[in-house]
Amino acid sequence: MSKKGLVYKKEKLAGIIWEDENGYHFQYDELYLINPEYGGISKTLPLRKEVYNYENMIPFFDGLIPEGWLLKIAVDNWKLNPSDRMELLLTLCQDNIGDVSIKREV
Repeated sequence: MSKKGLVYKKEKLAGIIWEDENGYHFQYDELYLINPEYGGISKTLPLRKEVYNYENMIPFFDGLIPEGWLLKIAVDNWKLNPSDRMELLLTLCQDNIGDVSIKREV
């Protein structure tokens, strides 16, 4: 079963992140690549058509997940598995402080 999230930069759809049996993947949206008015989502994920493939959670996205006491509160309140990085990302990163947010694909 694949988990997917839509990645937004400043409220504009920038791409999609997903997890499957092969790991974690991110790909920029075709329309965003045509008009990337806000640039790449991070310096470590520059604009390109090809899919980014990682065995473990992509470091940029992993950095969006809360840590410490804030993560503990979220895990306890929502009964989340702290080892399921994708579920944490999809649940906790919809309204981030920065300009990148993740919305669960339904």
